[in-house]
Amino acid sequence: MDVLTYLHTALLVTDLDQAHRFYGETLGLPLADRPLNFSGRWYQIGPTQLHLIQAPHVIDDRVVADKAGRNRHVAFAVADITQAQAKLEAQGYPVHRSSSGRPALFTQDPDGNIIELNQVTP
Repeated sequence: MDVLTYLHTALLVTDLDQAHRFYGETLGLPLADRPLNFSGRWYQIGPTQLHLIQAPHVIDDRVVADKAGRNRHVAFAVADITQAQAKLEAQGYPVHRSSSGRPALFTQDPDGNIIELNQVTP
């Protein structure tokens, strides 16, 4: 049996436009071509997709617990950690370097979700 790896994670956001400015414009993630039956956005990251769900439109408590409780930390790989830090700081996002000394930094999106950026090295 052939298995195709397909992964996605979801985050709750309160303002899709503000979230798009962070994920689409600041981080540069491309929108995925995917229909939704409620307010949200999908971003394509290689074979993985990030799903932003507008919180007021999520009415099932089980969905809220699943989406908000376990997916509040998302990690991305970036080619140049210094450039990523400069771009985030220029737009007013506070950035913290990894305490372990590895090439990684942390920030928060406008809804408080923790975003980890790791430098990719060959």
